[in-house]
Amino acid sequence: MRKSRFTEAQIIGMIKEQEAGMPTAEVYRRHGLSPSTFYKLKAKYGGMDVSEAARLKSLEDENAKLKRLLADTMLDNVVLKDLLGKN
Repeated sequence: MRKSRFTEAQIIGMIKEQEAGMPTAEVYRRHGLSPSTFYKLKAKYGGMDVSEAARLKSLEDENAKLKRLLADTMLDNVVLKDLLGKN
């Protein structure tokens, strides 16, 4: 996945600007975003604090690690079954 050029704190700051009454078009123009990117970020980070966003990032990283471990284990099981089946 492509890394965002904005930190979670910056993204939450942009969303807070829009929620404070700044026109949405002005917010995404000012920060150099497309409208679709702004709304995707708002859907993901809207209503969060910086600490909650950091917690979300750590949980996503942990989930990705666990998925890789599960895939490796499943592959090992398939290899062992193939070896046992051939004997």
